[in-house]
Formats: sequence, C-alpha cells, structure tokens
Amino acid sequence: MATDARVTPRETDVLRLLSRGCSYAEIGQRMGISAHTVTSHIKNCYRKLDVHSGAAAVMRAVELGVLGPGADSGALGS
Repeated sequence: MATDARVTPRETDVLRLLSRGCSYAEIGQRMGISAHTVTSHIKNCYRKLDVHSGAAAVMRAVELGVLGPGADSGALGS
C-alpha cells in the first residue's frame, strides 16, 4: 500500500459520490468543480490508495474507514 494514504476531505467527497454511481460530470456538478478537477482528485485517490479503478478506490476507502460501511449515506445531497 502507498505510504501516503491520507485522503483529503475533498477527495473523500469525490469517493463518496463515486460510490453512489455518479459520473465525473455529475460529481463535478454536485461539488461545483470541473470534471477535469474531479479527474485530478480521482487520480490522487488512486495513487494514495494504491489502486487502479474507481471500484477498487471505493473498496479500499471503505476498508480503511475513510468512507465507513455506509458510504452512500454521506452528507452530500442526492
């Protein structure tokens, strides 16, 4: 595993929306950021969590307690 697995709060928000099945465009719209910025956050998460896919990132984040077992019940709007 990567040594720097500290996911920022913004990256956690992106992972939470990704876990709900949102596209990068939808995540950007909900968070008020561009899809390019979402991509940057996702790439950072992949590196920090030592994974190569969105599903693996979400799973690793849950395993590490970053998202918790109820990842779909976060504070971000539906």
